[in-house]
Amino acid sequence: MTRQIRNILFIMFDQLRWDYLGCAGHPFLETPHIDALAARGVRFSRTYVQSPVCGASRMSTYTGRYVSSHGAAWNNFPLKVGERTIGSHLRRLGMESWLIGKTHMKADAAGMEELGVSRDGVIGARVAECGFDPWVRDDGLWGEGPDGFYDDKRSPYNAYLHAQGYDVANPWHDHANAGVTEAGDMASGWLMQHADRPANIREQDSETPWLTSRAIEFMEAKRGAAPWLCHLSYIKPHWPYIVPAPYHAMYGRNQVVPPVRHPSERAAPHPVYEQYMNNAIGRAFSRDAVRDKVIPAYMGLIKQCDDQMGRLFAYLEDSGRMEDTLIVITSDHGDYLGDHWLGEKDLFHECSVKVPLIIFDPRAEADDTRGTVCDALVEQIDLAATFIEAAGGEVPAHVVEGRSLMPFLEGAAPEDWRSFAISEYDYSATPMAANLGLAPRDARLFMVADTRWKFMHAEGGFRPMLFDLHSDPQELTDLGASPAHAGIIDAMYARLGLWARRMAQRTAISDAQILGMRGKSRRTGILLGLYDGTEVPEELTVRYRGPAPHLKE
Repeated sequence: MTRQIRNILFIMFDQLRWDYLGCAGHPFLETPHIDALAARGVRFSRTYVQSPVCGASRMSTYTGRYVSSHGAAWNNFPLKVGERTIGSHLRRLGMESWLIGKTHMKADAAGMEELGVSRDGVIGARVAECGFDPWVRDDGLWGEGPDGFYDDKRSPYNAYLHAQGYDVANPWHDHANAGVTEAGDMASGWLMQHADRPANIREQDSETPWLTSRAIEFMEAKRGAAPWLCHLSYIKPHWPYIVPAPYHAMYGRNQVVPPVRHPSERAAPHPVYEQYMNNAIGRAFSRDAVRDKVIPAYMGLIKQCDDQMGRLFAYLEDSGRMEDTLIVITSDHGDYLGDHWLGEKDLFHECSVKVPLIIFDPRAEADDTRGTVCDALVEQIDLAATFIEAAGGEVPAHVVEGRSLMPFLEGAAPEDWRSFAISEYDYSATPMAANLGLAPRDARLFMVADTRWKFMHAEGGFRPMLFDLHSDPQELTDLGASPAHAGIIDAMYARLGLWARRMAQRTAISDAQILGMRGKSRRTGILLGLYDGTEVPEELTVRYRGPAPHLKE
């Protein structure tokens, strides 16, 4: 019997670098369960997110649209009411769409109020949750400062920890993301000097196992129910960089890969790049002492994630769901970890903007591609299109700007596949933009990348950046000011212009509908430009000929 796709398990890790997996070649970090999925599916080696920051990247993934199309360009920028998402597309095809974990979604409260949409109803809840029905939403951002919490929503994870006996006000921080010093004091994960300590929590109660348990509960509850997409969105290995025992001690400084950086990068750098090198995060991760503390913890967090994949995949096998479930593993962006004198994400080096992508397709049609690596240029907005096609639908190209990856899974690469990929970054709300004296509209970056060249344009009158990925795969030599590469830069600007002229806002009507409208106006009686009617077929004027009606006196 031919195996079919009934369900979709869409797994996203937060801030997982593309090269911190065994199957991607990491020399020390073992990820056997994720590697095993790659051996049963396709690993896409050139997958770029549409913005290297959580919120904007995720909104692009969930809508299948570029950042400048949906407008939610940074963390906590609202996704405007009316943007269609994976959930809205799939429900039309009879597939439910559920969330377990993080979205970093900021609802368009003003738009909802103007339209009279209440969050208390099903429609309002979906509008406020990226189109998903939330099984459990927790963004894992429960930091608290002098002005209160970063996230003012209720924390289901904290509620869970309270039920397990962690009797402090914010166990997310005090237990899951903090250790204990030798003197018995709190060792906050916000202070990276504590990254080598075990988090003060039972491992089974930490964030990653907690979400895995919620996913298994969901799938148990949905046995025999309607087809579903489950977005299992993990909070880790995102900071704070601290992990419970035994994972805190699995890796040491001798297994920290040397940073990809060179002193020449600090000589006359691009002004935006310079700002990020000199911010607090860049300065911290430029120190070997910070990397030696953080990276083993980061590796431990990934190892814990992989172990939970083993637990999850075992459940899928035992329950029979592995036979009819499309499984996707990816990330919302990477992590510099000191490469290029930077920390966090934000800019367009490979370690920040390129992410892992593994797809397991259970169908027999995908048997020939199992265990292969696809080097095609993939944008993460392609996932929305892939899910629509996997659910049996036709991708609405006037709405979804990505393209389905299903042909690659079947070993039939499209001849007209894209020749370059795009990513955008709006840093208008950051201190870096303020330091440069930029108006919000000028604090924007655009990346154009093909298989050889990576180009960055910065609004605000700055020069571009350019890297030759063939001769300089580590992106250490910026050619943006090189006269010898002016032709390449012109060609990349031409590509950026071509992309900028795309049809992005006409989402309420498709090309097919427009083509169907051509010529119909005359058949509905609107006859412009006629002199005596002989210019058109007689049938078009039949309603306008014959005896005139009598005028009543």
